[in-house]
Amino acid sequence: MLSPEQIITYQASPNLLQDRIILITGAGDGIGKAAAISTAALGARVILAGRTVAKLEQVFDHIVAAGGAEPVIYPVDLEGATGQDYDELAATIDQQLGHLDGLLHNAAILGQRTPLSNYRQDVWDKVLQVNVTAQFKMTQALMPVLEKSEDASIVFTTSSVGRQGRAFWGAYAVSKFATEGMMQTWAAELEGLGSIRANAVNPGATRTQMRAQAFPAENPNSLKTGADIMPAYLYLLGPDSAGVNGQSIDAQIR
Repeated sequence: MLSPEQIITYQASPNLLQDRIILITGAGDGIGKAAAISTAALGARVILAGRTVAKLEQVFDHIVAAGGAEPVIYPVDLEGATGQDYDELAATIDQQLGHLDGLLHNAAILGQRTPLSNYRQDVWDKVLQVNVTAQFKMTQALMPVLEKSEDASIVFTTSSVGRQGRAFWGAYAVSKFATEGMMQTWAAELEGLGSIRANAVNPGATRTQMRAQAFPAENPNSLKTGADIMPAYLYLLGPDSAGVNGQSIDAQIR
């Protein structure tokens, strides 16, 4: 495994992800959009999963205009999707593409920034559903098509507030602690059994809508963009990280 400094400065080879099939949630905006564009530029066939079709179509057009392989748009609402919906997703990938090489769990919601004693229970349920339960159900359903890959990588998205509890981050922080635990559990169960590995990336302070919602007074121009932090994602999604499993890495040096 590369050192933290090597990961954030990782230079992907031009054909790193050639012919790989990678599904990205929240692909219509922010880090998910940057990941879709970056992976497609390196040869991947990207499955654009998200809630807002118009945004996914814009990413689709960007990738095609840049000469990338034509992506697949797959609308999904992580709040309302059921196990059957994820089974249908897996069946579609199996029938149309044959296997899956990468799964990037990027989509998440912030919820409230308020003390836990004041936290609305309906918001709590929604955040845990989108940020944790949906990711478990999707990963479980996609395991059979991931197992058909010779080198499959699952990447979860974590946060510094999912490693050390911080006041007023509520369900979001709890969901990220759960994400860390889910990643570690998947990784331990997958270790040595086949070609699938599971890791997590902490993107750090990045210029996204969620960051602006959490820190409305912050100057967004002081933050790195989604494209700036892509080296960590590309490293984990590509063959150069083969054998790396159960790791939670930072996309930026703090």
